[in-house]
Amino acid sequence: IPEMLTNRPSVSISDIWGKAVQFKQGSFIKITAPSGTGKSTLIHLLYGLRKDFQGNILFNQVNISTLNAFDLSKYRRLHWSIIFQDLRLFPELTAKENIELKRILQPPIISEERLLDMAEQLGVVPILNQQIKYCSYGEQQRIAIIRALMQPFNFLLMDEPFSHLDNANKLKAAKLITEECVNRGAGIILTDLDQDMHFNYQVNLNL
Repeated sequence: IPEMLTNRPSVSISDIWGKAVQFKQGSFIKITAPSGTGKSTLIHLLYGLRKDFQGNILFNQVNISTLNAFDLSKYRRLHWSIIFQDLRLFPELTAKENIELKRILQPPIISEERLLDMAEQLGVVPILNQQIKYCSYGEQQRIAIIRALMQPFNFLLMDEPFSHLDNANKLKAAKLITEECVNRGAGIILTDLDQDMHFNYQVNLNL
């Protein structure tokens, strides 16, 4: 993982910054850090949104910082899905329309029936036809989780994905994500403030 082009006193004790770290497909990886130490930055780097770093980020031996916009978009569409901390949903669209945006960007791998099953599991069926701007943040977070599962991926990147969910909904969301990742042989990279037991993590790191 590269070192950011900013001065961080904690870099020397980090398991991530400035270190050679390998994430294997299929692994469930947890990265824990306090607020303001670069969790979102790390996720954005891995997703190719930022290039203000020293070092290299490789995916299947390809340096993602050298990809042009078209190839980077293709990698994201086929290999990496993401749940942003700020969700990045479209407020004027309905919850279902936000989900469908991911489902129609490539030949659908998730059926309409499975989509509705996911919505049922996470308790958001009643709001599917409601504009996102009228949904609570917890409802929006569950919609963002379902949206991320609509596309193919080798890794699901998640930045504090359960921050506005109660314990019952956290368990339901983690169960759904685990099912999808195991079925696809995909891994997760999750950043959060504290340790948790939502997933069976194979790797635990501190940022």
